[in-house]
Amino acid sequence: MKSLLIIIDSLEKWTPYYRSESIITADHYLQHDGFDQHSHMVINLCSDLSYQSEGYYCSLLAQARNHKILPSIEALNRLDDNIMIKIDQSLLPRCTCQAIASSSPEDKEYSFDLFFGKCEDPKLQKLGRFIFDHYTVPLLRVNIKGSQPFHITKIRNLSLDELDNHQQDIFAQHLDGFNKKVWRKPRTKKPTRYDLAILHNPEEQFPPSNKKAINMFLNEAKKMGINAELITEDDSSRLMEFDALFIRQTTAVNNITYKLAHKAEQADMVVIDDPSSIIRCTNKVYLKEFLENSSIPAPRSKLIFRNKPYSYPQIAETLGNTMVLKIPDGSFSVGVEKISNAEEYGNELENLFRHSSILLAQEFIPTDYDWRIGLLNGECIYACKYFMARGHWQIYHHKTGLLTKSGGVETVPVHTVPRQIIRVANKATTPIGRGLYGVDIKVVGDQALVIEVNDNPSIDHGVEDKILGRELYRMILREFTRRLATKRRG
Repeated sequence: MKSLLIIIDSLEKWTPYYRSESIITADHYLQHDGFDQHSHMVINLCSDLSYQSEGYYCSLLAQARNHKILPSIEALNRLDDNIMIKIDQSLLPRCTCQAIASSSPEDKEYSFDLFFGKCEDPKLQKLGRFIFDHYTVPLLRVNIKGSQPFHITKIRNLSLDELDNHQQDIFAQHLDGFNKKVWRKPRTKKPTRYDLAILHNPEEQFPPSNKKAINMFLNEAKKMGINAELITEDDSSRLMEFDALFIRQTTAVNNITYKLAHKAEQADMVVIDDPSSIIRCTNKVYLKEFLENSSIPAPRSKLIFRNKPYSYPQIAETLGNTMVLKIPDGSFSVGVEKISNAEEYGNELENLFRHSSILLAQEFIPTDYDWRIGLLNGECIYACKYFMARGHWQIYHHKTGLLTKSGGVETVPVHTVPRQIIRVANKATTPIGRGLYGVDIKVVGDQALVIEVNDNPSIDHGVEDKILGRELYRMILREFTRRLATKRRG
């Protein structure tokens, strides 16, 4: 049976309620890693759940630790991005929404609160359940426009500080039994045609696929009977016209890629990258915790917290005098700094803490190149050696005011890659999902160390496809058709 942990900002916020060993602060949960995997149910009641806040990282690390967490990172991202849901109009008569109409004159807003999906007004309970299906957040405040047709205008997290005495009683009543219900994801009708949307950004400086590769996807798709079409953020309203979504734009949880991935998944579309993979792979804090918990070899690393950072001597004792500092969601070597002394350490902490409340410090391991192992549905489909930029310690060398330089690439036949490297890459991706991943690995002596797992790996014409050619594109497209066919049969 899972034990319960309730995370709050500070113990003072729990004054109206009975004290319990289940109550812990966000600082305690973030900075202690002695919690058993799989053994905890975690309720995150932090006041600030926005992206990169301590509350956000509590949910993120809970998922990395295999704890059952409410709210999930997926729910927080929907809430933070203000992704609205359309009210099922068939619910309104059943909810006897005269309560809304009588309380809210036309063109005015009516608000009500949800406590673990429960609404104080029983007439609105079905509507509350519908909303909680989409936003599984413990405490919510919902605003609805009073004019017909009724529609949701805002949904936000409700903090413990905002509850009055009466609401504190309601909250306490629903706290213990909230997890006895099973909440299902909303589903839509199954697709009837094979139409593939390829999301890209033609203005992106470092896209995951160059123009020739994008054209190869389009050409091979046509030969395979797939209607593939390029879309951009401006076309996001057209997403429901397609059966599947292939993201070829650099992913992040706070941009259009995650929003469309989540929207596609909610519509029961086939999507690569799926939103869970985006969350797990784009955040280095999650990956650090995940790799450690999964006993996957990786460089030594430590998390640094803005409210209580380690001193340089403290962290150098573990990682060595030269180390690398990273923001959690950087890509293409952006937000990654090498430091070698206390002065550099202090300066970079000040700079990088402007972007995130938690940083990752990692031991510095110099190598001539990194392996990149590309996997799709658990199978290795390409392998490359990415060499460091000339005179630099990273693959990408960003110079202020100058063009970014990168190192060379050697594409290697998969069957010639040392088995140990393939095994480690598989081990690193299997718990994340069955999508398209690129695993970056450094080889030190006889050990393969996982540096990162990328959910949106590069597929460039003339690079990753150098061995397989057009077959690499067909392998990826066949995975879409296989999944679509499975859905139709199911």
